Amino acid sequence: MTAIAINLNPIIQLTDNQFYQLCRENPEVKFERNAEGKLLIMPPTGGETGNRNIEIAADFVIWNRQTQLGVCFDSSTCFKLPNGANRSPDVAWIKKDRWDALTSEQKEKFPPLAPDFVLELMSPSDTLRETQEKMPEYIDNGVKLGWLINPKTRQVEIYRLGQPVEILTSPPQLSGEDVLLGFILNLSIIWI
Repeated sequence: MTAIAINLNPIIQLTDNQFYQLCRENPEVKFERNAEGKLLIMPPTGGETGNRNIEIAADFVIWNRQTQLGVCFDSSTCFKLPNGANRSPDVAWIKKDRWDALTSEQKEKFPPLAPDFVLELMSPSDTLRETQEKMPEYIDNGVKLGWLINPKTRQVEIYRLGQPVEILTSPPQLSGEDVLLGFILNLSIIWI
């Protein structure tokens, strides 16, 4: 099952607060919203993907606790991108000074900024085309580094600000480069 898109724009254009309330009133549903304002209902992941997500997130949290360079977020966090889209990457990270510059209300709701780093992990319910379309959107909105990991094909697409997409097949690890200083993701947990 792929994401279901619902276009309410001919009837009502949800404000940011209305979208936030819709999400709060329906916590069992994972919503995103594209730049055109269409609602996207995201299907839940299965057990394998959920396990991979938590293993990856754990590596980020441990690294971030040690370096204290920023703030980590899981897939339940929705970000309000500069283009108007509301997106929830599987893993996101923001430099500490950018996070600290937000108000308490901005931190509490959907943070109004693009993360410095995003990771999308393909699940059987995702389509490659739809997930690939998110990645340039992230970069165009200010994300500096993005990884799209596809366990089925054992490929990783690396998106960098101002550079062409790099595609790797079965890499043993990924480097956080100059965005996630010193971070290395061991991909053996993904290529099982």
